[in-house]
Amino acid sequence: MPCEKCEPLLKKSFPFWEKLSEKDKLDLMNGAGCAEFKKGQNIHNGTVCTGIIFVKTGCLRVYILSEEGKEITLYRIFAGDVCVLSASCVLESITFDVYVDAEEDSRCCILSPSSYRKVSELYPEMKIFLLEKTVSRFSEVMWIMQQILFMSFDRRLAVFLLSECEKSGSSEVKLTHEQIAKYMGSAREVVSRMLKYFSSEGYVELSRGGVTVTDFESLKRLAF
Repeated sequence: MPCEKCEPLLKKSFPFWEKLSEKDKLDLMNGAGCAEFKKGQNIHNGTVCTGIIFVKTGCLRVYILSEEGKEITLYRIFAGDVCVLSASCVLESITFDVYVDAEEDSRCCILSPSSYRKVSELYPEMKIFLLEKTVSRFSEVMWIMQQILFMSFDRRLAVFLLSECEKSGSSEVKLTHEQIAKYMGSAREVVSRMLKYFSSEGYVELSRGGVTVTDFESLKRLAF
């Protein structure tokens, strides 16, 4: 059912909102619905066209999955941002599957592809919006691919730890070795071995369920 709470989020996310007619605004609202997801819950599995996801609170993780079940995190979507790759039927040039999970308890607004497509035929700004969001995300994807293909693993891990600290505003990364491996598209054993090396060099301290960065300068020199 339409969710009135979606209107402020759509208005804030769409810079062209005021250009829409009242009828077109209503069409979008009728195609939008509120949804709540628990931490770890799958939202988009790559086989269906879920729609455009607007994150109100929480955080989503977008990743690809190999035939062997290996995950590589492409990027995260935080409160106030939009996931467009979950609407692959709107982006007809997208021919690969992505998956979206709730990284923490999240509240979202999901706009159906049919509603967006119907209104976007009347407003070029809507198609431009989708294109710009897609290009922005592909820049992040290319950065991940560059790391995987061209960076040594110690440098990749240093970049990952620094990035996580920057996002949380803390020196502590509250992720297990298994979770770090999943996000980086690596094996737990490889992550554990490198973290032990970092620990022996005094870069980090290891604890149950987390990693604390103790020497940011050394990690930055290694990363950049």
